[in-house]
Amino acid sequence: MTAPSSAERKACWSARDRLWKCLDDSDDQASPCQSFQKEFEANCPAQWVKYFTKRRDFLKYKERMQTEGFTPAEGPQQPS
Repeated sequence: MTAPSSAERKACWSARDRLWKCLDDSDDQASPCQSFQKEFEANCPAQWVKYFTKRRDFLKYKERMQTEGFTPAEGPQQPS
């Protein structure tokens, strides 16, 4: 894979930003954002799509942990 040019990177990042804004505006419902998803996948290398998707998931998780806090799962009770 050759490295994307500056113009290709900007097109990818713009497509990513439009998709993320759509997802934020639609409470992460993917159906209204399908055209943005297709544009994102068309403008970005597949590895970047995978990375940015995981990155967004992580950032959303991190934001939720900062606002809601961490609640440990209830596991099996330890015998006394």
